[in-house]
Amino acid sequence: MKKQAIIFGSVLAVLAICIKWLEYRYIILTHSFEIYGSALAIIFTIVGIWTGRKLTDRKKEYIREEVIVEKPIYIQVAGTDNRVVHKSTSPEDLGISKREMEILELMAQGFSNQEIAEKTFLSIHTIKTHASNLFIKLDAKRRTQAISRAKELNLI
Repeated sequence: MKKQAIIFGSVLAVLAICIKWLEYRYIILTHSFEIYGSALAIIFTIVGIWTGRKLTDRKKEYIREEVIVEKPIYIQVAGTDNRVVHKSTSPEDLGISKREMEILELMAQGFSNQEIAEKTFLSIHTIKTHASNLFIKLDAKRRTQAISRAKELNLI
């Protein structure tokens, strides 16, 4: 009786293993694309994260350099709506480049941005960039203000 129970149990175990094996094969054959696609996605994700970390995890070196900068002297100029302007009248002290001075002079002569672009062989976008830089450096909001401020500082 004991022998029969062991044989019967063993046969049932083998049949259960066969059923599970057949079920596994059915799942693999039916859903093989999804399984392989998921495995590839996981592998590529791991490789991508590893590569990204290798490329971006560089030790950053910071260089600290002390630079001595002279503070500009400001004075009040009468007739400028109580605005403060720089005391110096040289373009270099105001941070105005030679090209910006050229643009400022052409603006003072009454040329439009398009005409200035044609005369200087620059794009109109570059002219507008130089003009906006001049407005910032001369503390002006419009061309007329920039030109009058440049005349006050004897730039033009």
